[in-house]
Amino acid sequence: MSLSQASAVPLAEVSSTTLYRKIIWRLIPFLCFCYLASYLDRINVGFAKLQMLDTLHMSETAYGLGAGLFFVGYILFEVPSNLALEKVGARLWIARIMVSWGLLSGMTMFVTTEWQFYTLRFLLGAAEAGFLPGVLYYLSQWFPSYRRSRIIALFMIGLPLSSLLGSPISGWIMGNFDKVGGLASWQWLFLLEAVPTVLLGFLCVVILPNGISQASWLSNLEKLELKRLLDQDEGENKGGHSFRDGFFDIKVWMLGGIDFSILLSAYAMGFWLPTFIRNAGVADPSQIGLLVAIPSLAGLIGMLAIGASSDRQRERRWHIVVPFIIGAASMFLSTFFTHNVAITVLLFSLASLTIIGAVPVFFSLPATFLKGTAAATGFALACSVANIAGLVSNSLMGAVMDHFHSPQIAMWIFAGCLLVSSLLVLALPAKTVNR
Repeated sequence: MSLSQASAVPLAEVSSTTLYRKIIWRLIPFLCFCYLASYLDRINVGFAKLQMLDTLHMSETAYGLGAGLFFVGYILFEVPSNLALEKVGARLWIARIMVSWGLLSGMTMFVTTEWQFYTLRFLLGAAEAGFLPGVLYYLSQWFPSYRRSRIIALFMIGLPLSSLLGSPISGWIMGNFDKVGGLASWQWLFLLEAVPTVLLGFLCVVILPNGISQASWLSNLEKLELKRLLDQDEGENKGGHSFRDGFFDIKVWMLGGIDFSILLSAYAMGFWLPTFIRNAGVADPSQIGLLVAIPSLAGLIGMLAIGASSDRQRERRWHIVVPFIIGAASMFLSTFFTHNVAITVLLFSLASLTIIGAVPVFFSLPATFLKGTAAATGFALACSVANIAGLVSNSLMGAVMDHFHSPQIAMWIFAGCLLVSSLLVLALPAKTVNR
């Protein structure tokens, strides 16, 4: 049946539930694995740190700076990368992003000096720039706003999965590969965990269609129904479309500030939790890996539960604010139990459940008031502002750990930022974002 013939067929014959189930199964599992690889290549340096610092004679402050320089490259290239994705198409651009960052992550195994570490971390950030906002923009072209919180939750479970699955694997590599083939275990860590990223990058060319018209697994009738649903949703949402609309919308900058607070806490957990658990009294890297996985499992549960609740109730603001308050309290209290492994893991699990759990709801917001180039710009700009948190979080934590041998001051600041961001969330117009 041609597209013109399909247009004459009643669209009621196409079930939207069945249609979206098909799209979900075709796109989301693959993109979830890509995001898992993305976050794993970003934070595995937290495990490598357990041995790499002694090998390279590197201080906590130097490590924090190097870990943070990733985000300088990421921030500088975020908006240009997302605009390129809109022009080139998701399939080729996401493939380019993944292959380049996978190769650079693997090259970290050859680092011998602090400056080499700094340079590769910067280049890794530049290579990965645009992946997350690019995928979020891509998903907005397939799913209407009222479905996005749950869809983004399904995609972003790659974040907690990267720790849930990656932490035990990273701990196992660190504990079993030392001196194999003449390489240190931290070198094997970077090498082995880069391989899946490069392979997934090449698979993007095969699996991802650039748009609805190129989805060979949808019938013409299904394509028409999908376009109708998206046009209907866009008709209800009169957001801006141009680059200027995305760059100068105050709500985009507010979202960047909110995400900044999320990432301060998320990166504190992602990059430093192995160190916190070791300082609490656990020496074996394999045990550390298993314990780090527990908060990650909590984050996965939180994403699915909070995202589903937000879509079901068509409410966004309080599904972010309440988790922020609980997460801030958990991070604040964790500083009083730094030598108790059980309570440390429990409090970080609660923080992960709530803070990471609210992330999909947050990322459903930009497309409620932006479309087209404005959406591509807005997604990337909000992520760019937010990712300054990666530099701040890691640099501040490194300096605090070197000078005070405790994360207390940094964690209090991060908790305070979450509370301030709760006010920013409540300042967003409910009528616009509760879609």
